[in-house]
Amino acid sequence: MGQFDLQTDAALTQLNWEELSKTPGGEFAEIIGDLLMLIGTGGLWAVAGGASNLLLKVRKLAGASYASNLLYAISAVRDDLKTLYERHAELRERIESLRTDPKFAGSISALALRAMHTSVKERLDRLARLVVSGVKEGDLGIEGLDDMMRAAAELTAWDLIVLGKMHSSQRHLLSNRYDSHGWSEQVGHVWTDWNRIFGISEDQHLKLRSALSHLQSVGLITEAQTNFVKDGSLARQAFGLLPEGAKFYERLQEIGKVDSSSK
Repeated sequence: MGQFDLQTDAALTQLNWEELSKTPGGEFAEIIGDLLMLIGTGGLWAVAGGASNLLLKVRKLAGASYASNLLYAISAVRDDLKTLYERHAELRERIESLRTDPKFAGSISALALRAMHTSVKERLDRLARLVVSGVKEGDLGIEGLDDMMRAAAELTAWDLIVLGKMHSSQRHLLSNRYDSHGWSEQVGHVWTDWNRIFGISEDQHLKLRSALSHLQSVGLITEAQTNFVKDGSLARQAFGLLPEGAKFYERLQEIGKVDSSSK
């Protein structure tokens, strides 16, 4: 299966909670180098000291809990890369060269830092998916990726459901984004049908508002400045999907599906 060898799978299996809880040692830069080796052709067996050495480094960096989060996320990166490798022959050369790509190293560093802030596996999966979708698109610019990773680590599954509803109902409006008046009015028109779009009852509006607040705080949506009136009534405050929100949602769809369960 090309670079996805059984020895690396065996090494990942060795990196379990029991082993992580036993070991001290290591530096962040060295850990990133070892993680790149883990993702690459030779796996951990190509790293001096193998799995035990990496365990020592990660355990000292920030404790067993962080080590567990980080290694889970790296396993998810490898799984998604494996899927990409198998499904897209035209990307295999790119994937095989990742270990020496400084932008990929930067993306793994960004993932490692974000993995400190969540232990929720769905969120760690999102971090991995953003890295791998960046590989697929040939877009590993660290500034944009770091912003998306922040969102991936902070948003709930319900927040992403709301973002998905906004994506499906407003994606076609983004071509008018810089015509602020026209865009706001179009968003206002769409928003008057908010109950059907989101499929919730009036008494659930606080749950929706909470999700909109979260999405706005990470820069994926914004308030549309409109007083659009329908049937003589003032529309509720409308929110518009931003290009960054569309890109983020689409990147999470690249390799797999966003979790559809709410939390």
